[in-house]
Amino acid sequence: MKEKEVKILNIDKAEVEERLLKLGAKKVFDGEIASFFFDFKDGSIAKSNSVLRLRKEGIKVLLTFKKVVDSQSVKVAEEHYVEVSDLGEAEMILKSLGLSVAESMQKRRVSYQFNCVHFDIDKYVGKYGHIPVFLEIEAESIDSIYRYAELLGFKAEDCLPWSVKELVNHYPAGRQSETK
Repeated sequence: MKEKEVKILNIDKAEVEERLLKLGAKKVFDGEIASFFFDFKDGSIAKSNSVLRLRKEGIKVLLTFKKVVDSQSVKVAEEHYVEVSDLGEAEMILKSLGLSVAESMQKRRVSYQFNCVHFDIDKYVGKYGHIPVFLEIEAESIDSIYRYAELLGFKAEDCLPWSVKELVNHYPAGRQSETK
């Protein structure tokens, strides 16, 4: 499956949620997410512009492989995932294959769905808690992403085709950011 998404930084969460509800979007998730990014010792997964992630999303556990294929105007990734029944067992399988956790992150997420467009409002906690609240918009087309960004009060230039790594690099630890 091809995933097309953008990030919009430093949003006003309450305002965005109000606008989403006025559009008719439905809240589909509100909870904690723990993500564990796996790689081999040589970093070959990251070097290939890919991600292997084990994520606990509420009570659901997903194993996901993503390979970024374009990041000009929006991030486009080939994404494959499977739900697994046990986070610990999945982690042990990955470690048995020679993988280790290269990075882990925790965040609070509120997700909305409207038609075929998905909206995630994320706030990292812990190690990356200094990163301001941001919005991800995922849709089937670039035009849809920009149209819904505009309906929420944002411009095309606010829509960044960034990966998590680019987001983290934009907000180095210790640098205080204005959060809303």
